[in-house]
Amino acid sequence: MVRAVAIREEIEVPDKVSVEVEGRKVRVRGPKGAVERDFSYAKGVRIYLGNGKVVVESFFVDRKLKAQAYSVVSHIKNAIEGVLRGYRYKLRIVHTHFPISVKVSGDRVVIENFIGEKAPRVAKIVGNVKVTVTKTDVIIEGCDLEAVAQAAANIEQATRIRDFDRRVFVDGIYVYERDYAE
Repeated sequence: MVRAVAIREEIEVPDKVSVEVEGRKVRVRGPKGAVERDFSYAKGVRIYLGNGKVVVESFFVDRKLKAQAYSVVSHIKNAIEGVLRGYRYKLRIVHTHFPISVKVSGDRVVIENFIGEKAPRVAKIVGNVKVTVTKTDVIIEGCDLEAVAQAAANIEQATRIRDFDRRVFVDGIYVYERDYAE
């Protein structure tokens, strides 16, 4: 199998965004907030700033190292996009018989009266995200894509139904839209 000698990707940094690189830690700041990522797991990947661009390099790459390098590039691009535009996930509250009550308290989302249960179900909010609850929707916004997506997944998983027929019991909170917050 032939190996690529080197991979070099340059990521443009927009005017409103500032990027700092310390070893394998990358800090991205912009109008919507700041995102910090630690790429210490990517041993064969070199990250540095050059000519107003973030440069990601890797030498003598095999398949795994190539995948790792391009993952780092994608994470940095997502961070830049997040601090510029922000991310928004919209979840729909679906219930058939028992009305679901959803509240935000601190870093948790409390789901009450889910399929008539007495005990509330709790989902953890990860990272620096803003959760807003309306009558039928839960809106999650933030500049870190991973934190926003994980918060949405935690809420969705908290309302997972086991041992019931999913075709009949459709109750739950489901992601229906992923978008930029702008």
